[in-house]
Amino acid sequence: MDENQTIDHDRIMKINIEEEMKSSYIDYSMSVIVSRALPDVRDGFKPVHRRILYGMLGLGNTSDKPYKKCARVVGEVLGKYHPHGDSSVYGALVRMGQEWNMRYKLVDGQGNFGSVDGDSPAAMRYTECRLSKMGEHIMDDIDKDTVDMVNNFDDTLTEPAVMPTRVPNLLVNGGNGIAVGMATNIPTHNLGEVIDGCCAFIDNPEIDTEGLMQYIPAPDFPTGAYIYGIQGVKDAYETGRGRVVMRAKAEIESDESHDRIVVTEIPYGVNKQQLIEYIAELVKEGKIEGISNVNDETGRQGMRIVVDVKRDANARVILNKLFKMTALQSSFSVNNIALIPNKSNHAQLRPKLLSLRECISYFIDHRHEVTIRRTKFDLRKAQERAHILKGLIIACDNIDEVVHIIRGSKTPAEAQANLEKRFELDNLQSKAIVDMRLSQLTGLRMDQLHAEYEDLMKLIDELQSVLDDPEKCKEVMKTELQAVKAKYGDERRTRIILDEHEFNAEDFYPNDPVVITVSHLGYIKRTPLSDFREQARGGVGSKGAHTRDKDFTEYIYPATMHQTMMFFTKKGRCYWLHCYDIPEGDKTSKGRAIQNLLNIDPDDSVNAFLRLRGRGFEDEEFVNSHYVVFATKNGTVKKTNLKEYSRPRANGVIAINIVEGDEVVDVRLTNGNNELILANRNGRAVRFDEQAIRSMGRVSTGVRGMRIDDEGDAVVGMIVVNNAETETVMVVSEEGYGKRSDVADYRKTNRGGKGVKTMSITEKTGRLVAIKNVTDENDLMIINKSGIVIRLAVAEVRVMGRATQGVRLINLARKNDTIASVCKVMSSELAAAEEEEKQEAESDGAQVDLSDNASEASSESRDADSSAGDDEILDFEK
Repeated sequence: MDENQTIDHDRIMKINIEEEMKSSYIDYSMSVIVSRALPDVRDGFKPVHRRILYGMLGLGNTSDKPYKKCARVVGEVLGKYHPHGDSSVYGALVRMGQEWNMRYKLVDGQGNFGSVDGDSPAAMRYTECRLSKMGEHIMDDIDKDTVDMVNNFDDTLTEPAVMPTRVPNLLVNGGNGIAVGMATNIPTHNLGEVIDGCCAFIDNPEIDTEGLMQYIPAPDFPTGAYIYGIQGVKDAYETGRGRVVMRAKAEIESDESHDRIVVTEIPYGVNKQQLIEYIAELVKEGKIEGISNVNDETGRQGMRIVVDVKRDANARVILNKLFKMTALQSSFSVNNIALIPNKSNHAQLRPKLLSLRECISYFIDHRHEVTIRRTKFDLRKAQERAHILKGLIIACDNIDEVVHIIRGSKTPAEAQANLEKRFELDNLQSKAIVDMRLSQLTGLRMDQLHAEYEDLMKLIDELQSVLDDPEKCKEVMKTELQAVKAKYGDERRTRIILDEHEFNAEDFYPNDPVVITVSHLGYIKRTPLSDFREQARGGVGSKGAHTRDKDFTEYIYPATMHQTMMFFTKKGRCYWLHCYDIPEGDKTSKGRAIQNLLNIDPDDSVNAFLRLRGRGFEDEEFVNSHYVVFATKNGTVKKTNLKEYSRPRANGVIAINIVEGDEVVDVRLTNGNNELILANRNGRAVRFDEQAIRSMGRVSTGVRGMRIDDEGDAVVGMIVVNNAETETVMVVSEEGYGKRSDVADYRKTNRGGKGVKTMSITEKTGRLVAIKNVTDENDLMIINKSGIVIRLAVAEVRVMGRATQGVRLINLARKNDTIASVCKVMSSELAAAEEEEKQEAESDGAQVDLSDNASEASSESRDADSSAGDDEILDFEK
């Protein structure tokens, strides 16, 4: 540092950096909130929109004048009122002229203003604009001191702090914006409905949200479509936050060749081009099947998106899948945050989350203030004019004397002074008399002065009554609002579908039979039953799921798409899922971890399932008459009424109290009068009446069902006997051997015994892995630990004595491979469907449609559900 240089320590201020950052950030955030991002509750505008409209009014760019270049308007606004980027001003200007964004346009645009496909507008040097008629109404009476005028950014001009709008613009055109620490998203509404609601509020300021919804039932979007369900709307109107579900307007058209889905209205805010591209992508990836083509046929007649459906596909199912997987059904997250004025100082604004009633209340308060200020302005002008007229009338009534006084005066000032002295006038009146033209001395003009004076006195009385009588003021406000409604009101575009007509989630899926597959490591999926093909006994099977190392498919459970699945874990908890909520996968896919679908403890796993037919828990008679029976590894059984499990919870419920060292191995549904058979790994089984087990609560432990003596022994399964005459007992060993025996071969004993031999266990057969009750109409699906799957007809396995070792059911091609899981299903004629599917693919050269298989599978499901007896639910089980 130079010796001559010194530091002026008096000019250095020490500050706390934390306090400075906090103060600066607060100043910045409040500037963004108040001056940029959030609309004013009174006129519904952000500063940029207000300045654009005011600038266009100043240019004379009104609806009755020719269009002006948008660049001219943007330059006017930038130079006088809004010192920010031109793109922000032009973007706001364009949006006010887009009919798919604004429910009622405030700017009349000419040229390329963008499109619902997301196309950008042309540059502002190419486009033109002018105020729409409604845009002009926003600024009615702005020259009558109705609102405060504030200085612009350089204090050279003034601009309105708020618009004196007669249109409840915040609700009518909505708005959105992102500030610092908050955001707003307000839906659009129908003008006529909002004005009716405003009038109702004027008549009854104590009206509640429910009362207002009689006039304003829901938002009304410019793109039409449907609002599904009113609960989200109620939440938004009552609290300021809610979720409005929107669904496109779509119809199914049919001709001789195929069906097509035609979409004519889409939800608000959806990009049409992106929607079409996404549908095509889903079809290409195979996530939606049955669609052959998607076209955009939008033209002058309006929007038209055409989705061609393949000949054998179900158009209704495809449409519901489109609703679920695409933006054809979307939601509008309402967040009614706007700036409200301070009661003591309207220039001070603060953000607030507003209910519907509060939005209307602030608008009505604003309209009341505007009406009072305009009335005072008109009254003052009328009184001033009446005062002048009074002087002119005096002069006309005494014209000869007035002329004499004026002619006798040397100067106009002296003439004014003489007139004031003679007729007791003030300076304004005397000046008006001196400036009066001779033409006003004619009889016609004198009569006009008297008539104008009388009209002014009536007007003054009328204006004074508005100021003095609050009820009169309310009538004026309502009249003006109704006039706006009469001029601009239109029919509602968005239809409302109430709760009782809401779509059912089951509409998304046909009620086809599926196979629920769970791997050893807990991966789950559902696969159409028709994907599995029958093979002869002794075959090597087909390739199953691609699983991770040391993982294999362990459980297979048939069901139908609309049924409810109950999941039971080895630790004794119960969870619920609809079958359509389980991710779909083909035979070779891995599936999805159950922990991602259910809130299961990390050290727990699902190992037992039940499916409920028909209405499930909604069928009270069924629920009250059926029981859930548990079997554990150590031979404990427990019976609990199904009703105890009728209230699903996200975290599950306790299904059975499991003691240390034990776990659930099987769960069955019974009618209270069934017989049960338990089998263990050593090839023994015990048969006893269900009534030997008393009904207990969910959190009970149960009683002994079968005695387990050997340390390595355990219960492998439990079956419920529905009809001892027609059913047989099928047992399968881990080396692929199995056999059928008559139920009568198993004598009834008391629960808790060791049981009788059900299969001769040898080194060749291996230990027992499964026990099933089957008929000749059943098929068996067998999966080994290497992932090989085989499906065989039970009828091919002959009935033999229970003490035999059985016959080979599956050849284990790999060394040290064993059976992992066995499942029974109803038999079906899938070979014919497969051949028909192959022929169709060869003739069309197109992607194979599986609707035929679905039809076969549906027929198979109907056959299964037509079985007699209360326990038809057990036709499909583990």
